[in-house]
Amino acid sequence: MRERQAFQGARRAREFEAFVAGAAGRLLHAATLLTAEPPHDNPRARRLLTAALAHTYAIWDRLRGEDPYDRARQQLAVRFARGAWHQYGGLGWAHPRGRPNTGGVLRHLTPQERLILVLRMYEGVGEEQTAALLGLPLERVRAICARAMATALHPPRESPPAVAKVAPS
Repeated sequence: MRERQAFQGARRAREFEAFVAGAAGRLLHAATLLTAEPPHDNPRARRLLTAALAHTYAIWDRLRGEDPYDRARQQLAVRFARGAWHQYGGLGWAHPRGRPNTGGVLRHLTPQERLILVLRMYEGVGEEQTAALLGLPLERVRAICARAMATALHPPRESPPAVAKVAPS
């Protein structure tokens, strides 16, 4: 009995390692887009990915024909949304304060806009699935996605740094 359990555990570990080898890069990129961190310095994205993969491994035996990538992506989105909800307080998921803007064009988006845009445009998740995953009405997802696309395509202009004028003495 123990031998069979050991064999099944080893097989499970090999399957999961193969999944991670194939999917981790894309999932990390999605997490980096969500957190709007630079690709070379993305500790929040790596923590999100680690938590999502740990959850996926925990339910690996219960997937039974489901796509593990979909479950890992769903877990990534849910964890990001929950963290943003708690960090920024509520449905609007306002912009973080006091953080450097280093996340490319997505830095101008709220966390909710980033989440919907990444799910829809980068991951190719359908509107209905996105709405169901986030518990939002379909029309709300459409409106947020359209607003996020407009902002990403036409980001607000950055104001130049203020230069102090020195009066002649």
